[in-house]
Amino acid sequence: MDKIESIAEATFTLEHFRRQPPRVLDSNAWLERQSQRESSARSYPRRIPLALVEAHGLYVRDSQGQFFMDCLGGAGTLALGHNHSVAVAAMRQTLDSGLPLHTLDLTTPVKEAFVDELFDCLPPAFASQARVQFCGPTGADAIEAALKLAKIATGRKGVFTFSGGYHGMTHGALSLMGNLGPKNLPGSLMADVQVLPYPYDYRCPFGLGGEAGIDAGLSHIEQLLSDPESGVLPPAALVVEVIQGEGGVIPAPARWLQGLRRLTREHGVVLVIDEVQTGFARTGDLFAFEHAGIEPDVLVLSKALGGGLPLSVIVYREALDQWKPGAHAGTFRGNQMAMAAGTATLRYLRQEGLAAHARAMGQRLMAHLSELQGQYRCIGQVRGRGLMVGVEIVAPPTLGKKAPAADGALAKAIQQQCLREGVILELGGRHGAVVRFLPPLIIQPAEIDVLVEKFQRALSSAVQVESRSA
Repeated sequence: MDKIESIAEATFTLEHFRRQPPRVLDSNAWLERQSQRESSARSYPRRIPLALVEAHGLYVRDSQGQFFMDCLGGAGTLALGHNHSVAVAAMRQTLDSGLPLHTLDLTTPVKEAFVDELFDCLPPAFASQARVQFCGPTGADAIEAALKLAKIATGRKGVFTFSGGYHGMTHGALSLMGNLGPKNLPGSLMADVQVLPYPYDYRCPFGLGGEAGIDAGLSHIEQLLSDPESGVLPPAALVVEVIQGEGGVIPAPARWLQGLRRLTREHGVVLVIDEVQTGFARTGDLFAFEHAGIEPDVLVLSKALGGGLPLSVIVYREALDQWKPGAHAGTFRGNQMAMAAGTATLRYLRQEGLAAHARAMGQRLMAHLSELQGQYRCIGQVRGRGLMVGVEIVAPPTLGKKAPAADGALAKAIQQQCLREGVILELGGRHGAVVRFLPPLIIQPAEIDVLVEKFQRALSSAVQVESRSA
């Protein structure tokens, strides 16, 4: 058995796999059938052409019997990894109980327990005057609900958002997106959306960086909100990610977030914080906004919320609760299995101190990657927080430029070499040049070390191939 398996057995992971996988259809045949029957909008199979047949914890096995370290994990959905016993037991108990599995927004004991656990996760001051709205089972639908709520509560219609942002693919959420590709479609997007510069220090939009860049960004927003000649009407909401995920794992500085909180409060703007990917211990605290010592007006949650199953909510200040019955609805907002798995997962996260564990494992991962940065000129920056880490891949520096150009082609080659090494990673950021790490929060120190060893081999192979073809 290879090194991964011996380490994983020590952490009770790969011992759960069947020793003799069942005979299955060749993965190439599966992928060919998928390409023939699924839409051209499919995305992940184009970059990660795998047919998966079994999964436990950090690891998945494909139809050829190869093991992979899954550092995509449903784009951050699987906080405890695949098929964790806590989540599986909660789902089985719900199935065996005879409780209804689908209840719209009618309450049940499962739902009551879930809301209790969710509110216990929130900062006490926020939870004490919060309301929760169950949404359709995606983060995008929760964003739509947040926009509706803010517009109804304020009587305004505009929205401020940020370059590099990602909030989903529905009509309103897509209008907030930074990436121009998906927005370049026939027909109009939601009107009255103002896209603002995000504090991306490595490529500062103001060409300043550091504290000066933070000051410039806040000054720009303040001018838009206070100048009667700014040409921009006061918005209903400002929607922001504390750490941009799809945008390239870019953490916002605490002082900038504190400035946003001050400005939105002063100007009556609803501060919507999108924690769909960062929520529930991913960044080393239960919520990423806690790093800055602020609280939102509306908190958008999904992904890890349902313990691996589809679920989304918004949690918001009671003073905003001015919408009418039925103002936001959805058939599958009563997903009892997701609530049961979510309750068990959230409880486990807190009981086992996985926020602190994610913080420590993230520090270990970033330390290893920073060492590689000193060895490989193509690594422009290593950044992130907790177990949400990005490596920006760059071309050789150009004289006179503050930051080298992003190298999406090399990043893609690294991703493909990682697959050959048995590691599943995703890309993001400008030009797809950021290699993103989203391993489950239960990952162990020895597994971090193996992960980086494999990443280094993939990186070295990709760089060598590029050098030969140059």
